[in-house]
Amino acid sequence: MTASAFTADGVAREVRAADARIRPHIRETPLEYSPILSRDTGCDVFLKLENTQVTGSFKARGAFNKLLSLTESERARGVVTASTGNHALATVHALAVLGIAGEIFLPRSASPVKIAGLELRGAGLHLVDADPGMVEIIARRHAEDSGRVYISPYNDPQIIGGQGTIAIELLRQAVRMDAVFVPVGGGGLIAGIAGYLAANNAGAHVVGCQPETSPIMARSMEAGRLIELPNADTLSDATAGLVEPGAITFPICQSCVAEWVLASEDELRAAIRLVVAHHSVLIEGAAALPVAALLRSAARYRGQSVVLVLSGSHIATGALAGILSAS
Repeated sequence: MTASAFTADGVAREVRAADARIRPHIRETPLEYSPILSRDTGCDVFLKLENTQVTGSFKARGAFNKLLSLTESERARGVVTASTGNHALATVHALAVLGIAGEIFLPRSASPVKIAGLELRGAGLHLVDADPGMVEIIARRHAEDSGRVYISPYNDPQIIGGQGTIAIELLRQAVRMDAVFVPVGGGGLIAGIAGYLAANNAGAHVVGCQPETSPIMARSMEAGRLIELPNADTLSDATAGLVEPGAITFPICQSCVAEWVLASEDELRAAIRLVVAHHSVLIEGAAALPVAALLRSAARYRGQSVVLVLSGSHIATGALAGILSAS
């Protein structure tokens, strides 16, 4: 499928199909009111707790949907995927549940807690000394050479459809939803949510959130084309890395995402401390992006009902200890 052919209506069809497929394998995650963020921003703020999803992130939705969409022949050959961690954890879990073989390519710089989780699950793991974008290229070539299906962590209709099932839940759970803040790496999560909401005329203002140190999709929106930027370290490791040329997420982001907000590393650390202290739930750097982005742009949303998608829970204990000790 070409990028231009994947419209909001196409996303909505994939999301509806995914919702029917994956329900036996995932959780409908809670939508929790945040008194502290509501007070501090003047909004009615709700947290979509995807950090409590199966395997600790929203990625289980897309992984199950993609694997359940494979033909019997494709399942028999096995799959190859690349990830910075969360997609790998979700895929390994789904492979085990469905009885499919697979290999996982991961940058050696990935979060130690994610690598440890993969090793614990017995993943067929390849650690590569390269940035996330190059790891994807290496994994795709390996899949082609071995005759197996390559599963992109974001650039795939079924992956996007699976992630977009969050939007179905939000429309069911939220009495009112003026804005939705979503963390963005390759764009699979936000394309699924924003595309489905747009196709259903939900009227929600979708905000893409990225770290200042790795704002590739936000800067690509400004440029009107996918661009490359140097990779810099960020606490939001799950959103780091390049976006594939021709990614089908890009036009959906162009047409369905209303605004882009960047957050600093200090803002991400402060957001993690706030959520841990006031909600007693664990979030990783990427999940802190919507919190930090709302706090930065709160004046524009005063009086509105705002949903923040907290995408995952995997953070290294050392990093977490350092963040909490600085409070």
